[in-house]
Amino acid sequence: MKLAEALQERADLNRKIEELRRRLGNCILVQEGEEPPEDPAALLDELDAACARLGTLMAGINLTNSRTVVNGETLTELIARKDTLLLKLSAWRDLVYTAGQSASRARGTEIRVRAALKASELQKKVDQMAKEARLVDNLLQETNWKAEIIEA
Repeated sequence: MKLAEALQERADLNRKIEELRRRLGNCILVQEGEEPPEDPAALLDELDAACARLGTLMAGINLTNSRTVVNGETLTELIARKDTLLLKLSAWRDLVYTAGQSASRARGTEIRVRAALKASELQKKVDQMAKEARLVDNLLQETNWKAEIIEA
């Protein structure tokens, strides 16, 4: 199984587990004399099986991410780099937005507010970071479709 397929299955299992939790919540309490809409014991068995499969997949994904090296970095390192880049990018985009706001004065006697940094210079840096994040993500996606999952 390719790593990308394992990641897709992990996402599907997470959705299934959430759905099972809702369904269990809908049938765990019933009015006396009534039957639940579904068998809670069967749903619990399904939940346990989904959680067990998820645990196996997560272990394999983590193992694969830590052992697969691309351009001198493990996938774990690439993921961390991408995540921190996206966090930094978000903060810088907020700065660009704020620096780009024009401050108006109702009267000439009011205090004038100006940006301490130029929005255009900040935007250049944002564009560079966005490109780097895209390239890292592309590399991750490509590798995910090439790498075989390592069974834990």
